[in-house]
Amino acid sequence: MRFSYVIGLCSAAVMSVALAGNAAAQGKTVKIGAIFPMSGNAASIGVHVKHAFDVALDIINNPHPELGNFPLAKNGGLAGLGGAKVEIVYADNQGSPATGQNQALRLITEEKVVALTGAYQSGITLTASAIAEKYNIPFVNGESVAPNLTERGFKWFFRVTPIATDFARVYYEFLTDMKAAGAKTDNIAILHDNTEYGASVANTITTAFKEKGIAIALDVAYATNATDVQSQVLQLKEKKPDVVIVISYTSDAILLAKTMQALDYKPPMLLADDAGYSDPSFIKAAGKVSQGAFNRSSFSVGPAGSPTAIIAKMYKDKSGDDMDDTVARQMQALFVLCEAIDRAGSTEPAKIQAALKATDLKPDQIMMGYQGVKFDDKGQNILASGLIIQLQDGENYVSVWPKASAEKPPSMPYKGW
Repeated sequence: MRFSYVIGLCSAAVMSVALAGNAAAQGKTVKIGAIFPMSGNAASIGVHVKHAFDVALDIINNPHPELGNFPLAKNGGLAGLGGAKVEIVYADNQGSPATGQNQALRLITEEKVVALTGAYQSGITLTASAIAEKYNIPFVNGESVAPNLTERGFKWFFRVTPIATDFARVYYEFLTDMKAAGAKTDNIAILHDNTEYGASVANTITTAFKEKGIAIALDVAYATNATDVQSQVLQLKEKKPDVVIVISYTSDAILLAKTMQALDYKPPMLLADDAGYSDPSFIKAAGKVSQGAFNRSSFSVGPAGSPTAIIAKMYKDKSGDDMDDTVARQMQALFVLCEAIDRAGSTEPAKIQAALKATDLKPDQIMMGYQGVKFDDKGQNILASGLIIQLQDGENYVSVWPKASAEKPPSMPYKGW
């Protein structure tokens, strides 16, 4: 009798703990770490991503029936965790890979975040995600495109965005179509910074074009955070390439645009690799002297009343700026991560990892122009895709390619100012 009584007490105690744990889960907050540049030459990205994540948290933590079947919009909080709210814990990577690595460690060991997102610059994503891998914490990246990030054999790293190889293909197909329309595209130069992002993307484009029988005629590199890029611009001016592909972060992109104006250099075609050219700070500072610049993107506002258009308006109301491709991709990564946590019904890292591996979102469930979100064994979204936009008529980008999704036809040549 005594033994049965003790067993009964223990069983009741276990049940009470379980019920208490379930009640705690219903009222708890799910903490996600976000590592982004809040200072340094890319600090404006940190400002904009905070606005974007504020909008995302509003959508996740509060009912938004106007978004229809958009994941997480119907309920207030994560239904799979009893309505738990999502909280973002930010960390400033200061534009430094070492700092990003240290911040990832702090978020995991001190803040006890259940997952990480970030870190904008590929070189910082490289180091920060290595810490997440060591501690078996999911890391979902939305915007870093260096190909090697998903070639490390990692099991906890997931990337939603298209990568440099995808965009190299987009560039080739776009330039092929432009050539068929009468533009000269045979002589191509690449201008890039010397970061992990700049160097790896330049190499990827060079390799992809070489496989198509096209040699890059000129590769011009410069030190990131440069104060003078006159020699690089003069190299381009002397060689007179038909197309200049520019790979630069914000402050460098602004300096390059103003230097091109000062040296009166206008390439027939300027094709930017997103990054600084998509930053609203670049548009404000150098948009008027960069008219006709092409840029890669995966974001389009879409028709009025669509979930994407509604979210874009929420973002503009919050930030005062139009949503750009970079913050849209960052926001999409956060939605993907939170949808997986909700589906996992748990904050255990291994269960979140399993849910991420099983992700299969359709085009009408995401805010980007991807074919969906589904990860391969390396953690890369195999359904990611891109398009080409162009600065036309002032300080606004419009989609110009492919033709099926274009708002306006491409305008040639590059006007500049």
